[in-house]
Amino acid sequence: MTPEHTINGLFSIKYDVFSFGVLLLEIVCGEKNKGFSHSDKCANLIGHAWKFWKERKSLELIDSSLKNSCILSEALRCIQISLLCVQQHPKDRPTMSTVVVMLISESAIPQPKEPAFLMDNNVFCDAGSSSMHLSSTNGLSTTMLEPQ
Repeated sequence: MTPEHTINGLFSIKYDVFSFGVLLLEIVCGEKNKGFSHSDKCANLIGHAWKFWKERKSLELIDSSLKNSCILSEALRCIQISLLCVQQHPKDRPTMSTVVVMLISESAIPQPKEPAFLMDNNVFCDAGSSSMHLSSTNGLSTTMLEPQ
C-alpha cells in the first residue's frame, strides 16, 4: 500500500505506480518486500534497496539466478525505475505511461528521491542498532450495510 493510504487513508492515482515499483523490485531482487530480512537490519526490501542504491552497490541487489542471464545495465535500470515508483510523495512518482517509456527506452532517467516508509530510519533501516523491535496491534471493525 502507498504511504498516503497507509498513514492518512487517502487513495492516490499513483497507487498502481507504487505497487508496480514494489513488484519490479521483488522480481529483480528475488525477494518479497513482506517478511524481508537481511543482515543490514532493514525492515523491508525497499529500505534495503535504497541503502544499497545510496552506497552504489545496486549490483548486489540482483538475484543470483538472474545475474548470469540478464543484461546488468537493464537490471540496474529496473532497480532505479522501481525506486522512482516508490518515492515518498505521489507527485514525485512517475505515471504508469512514463514508467513504460522508461522501461523500453535507453534515455536518461532521473535519480530517485528517498522512498516511502523510510521516514524514521531508526525504525525501518538502522545498521547501527543491535536489535530491532517492531510490533503492531491489529484491530477488528465490523461495518453493517443498511439500505436507505
